Amino acid sequence: MERPVRWGVLATGGIASAFTADLQGLPGAEVVAVASRTLASAKGFAGRFGIPRAHGSWAELAADPDVDVVYVATPHAAHRAAAGLCLEAGRAVLCEKAFTLNAREAAELAGLARSRGSFLMEAMWMYCDPLVRRLTELVRDGALGEIRTVQADFGLAGPFGAGHRLLDPAQGGGALLDLGVYPVSFAQLLLGEPDRVRADARLSPEGVDLDTSMLLGWESGATALLSCSVTADTPRTAAVTGTAGRIEIPRGFFQPERFVLHRDGREPEEFTAGQYGGGLHGMQYEAAEVMRAVRAGETESPLVPLEGTLAVMRTLDAVRERTGVRYPADTGPAGDRG
Repeated sequence: MERPVRWGVLATGGIASAFTADLQGLPGAEVVAVASRTLASAKGFAGRFGIPRAHGSWAELAADPDVDVVYVATPHAAHRAAAGLCLEAGRAVLCEKAFTLNAREAAELAGLARSRGSFLMEAMWMYCDPLVRRLTELVRDGALGEIRTVQADFGLAGPFGAGHRLLDPAQGGGALLDLGVYPVSFAQLLLGEPDRVRADARLSPEGVDLDTSMLLGWESGATALLSCSVTADTPRTAAVTGTAGRIEIPRGFFQPERFVLHRDGREPEEFTAGQYGGGLHGMQYEAAEVMRAVRAGETESPLVPLEGTLAVMRTLDAVRERTGVRYPADTGPAGDRG
């Protein structure tokens, strides 16, 4: 029997709760510690999930010798500091998305992990979902021919009151980093980093994006039409169209229950989550991939490689450059992407 992989959870919000619930149902995983900025919050979370140790600071969790992997579940404005602290302490890290506020911070974390020989992965759980992996295999095996278009959207209706983090530039507010990261990551999973980025957005009085539309282009001629919103409940669907067919994913494309493959001259083929896994919140797959990689002595996951994460962050920077969204953490304008 392999020794359990011992997890620490950094932060105690909703995403941390969902991940911890999934983790506790995963064979070989053991949640041994949780940390928050306040000991009271950490103790409350530990009590709910039966976690043996609660820390009142991030540094205490990072220094905990019984922790193998830290799951960073803070809002993304704190990812650079929290993940960096854990990497410097020698911990493997699974960091929520958006990975950081900008590509510069993402490159700093990747560089730190590589210099330390430590494992680091973005918690882009969509990439580890078995049904998404099956879709990706079909596309790469040529089931659709040459990809011509990708479409995806993710929007929530809100409203979000004054002072909410989604309206605060200092906290990386706006639709793009919270929601737009999913459509962008989906398109780049299939097509890689785009060669051209166009974007338009409606901004809040605080200067964050409320609704953003993106048009990405590749030298192959492929395009992706993507959108995100914190003012409208969009369909949250995705479609991939190629020269020989298309794949349609209904609502919830980032954790699909099913998708349908349409090919010329053939009956539509439906693929369902029940064929490949399913259950819980869907985060157990990324946790299982982290555990596999850590046990194998790997410092990156082939399913969620750091270069892919950095490429997505460069695209998000380019979108913000075109729409005029700036965060205090930005040291200057994002690089021109054409």
